[in-house]
Amino acid sequence: MKQAKRVAFGGAMAALATAIMLTAYFPYLTYAIPCAAGLVTAICVIELSMGWAWGVYAVSAFLTLLFAEPEAKLLYIFFFGYYPILKTYLEKIKFRPLECLAKFAVFNAAVLAVYFVFAGLFGVDMSDMGDFGKYTAVILLALGNAAFFLYDILIDRLAGMYLFRLHKHAVKLLGINEGRE
Repeated sequence: MKQAKRVAFGGAMAALATAIMLTAYFPYLTYAIPCAAGLVTAICVIELSMGWAWGVYAVSAFLTLLFAEPEAKLLYIFFFGYYPILKTYLEKIKFRPLECLAKFAVFNAAVLAVYFVFAGLFGVDMSDMGDFGKYTAVILLALGNAAFFLYDILIDRLAGMYLFRLHKHAVKLLGINEGRE
């Protein structure tokens, strides 16, 4: 019975992440929606396990690939969907500067991958923007790193809030956390 509850909870979380990603078609939500959908995998890490969270990410990433808005889906698949899971591994690094360096390296590699895929698919080129285009990539990357710093803190704060306010209700309602792997 416990396994069935885990499967049901994992399926519901994958569906929730996918449903959140479908709202990215609304204007101006292209970046916020993948961030919010990625938080669903953080709940899976807390309630199920790392393995289950990776499974939820895989299912939601596949469904997102099929149905979501192009730029948002790339952001979710290449970074925001798996980062809350990966963050758990990265925070096991004992040397804090190395942990931060690893987090920012993952973020920047993902952002560059999204840019190159998006540019390749849609023919977007920053150099088409004239003199401002020379600096656009650097400015956007700097702003993205600042936003990532805040997002990393947000995950910690929201996970703490979830543990404090909702975790006990999830355990009681679902009974999924008993005998966790």
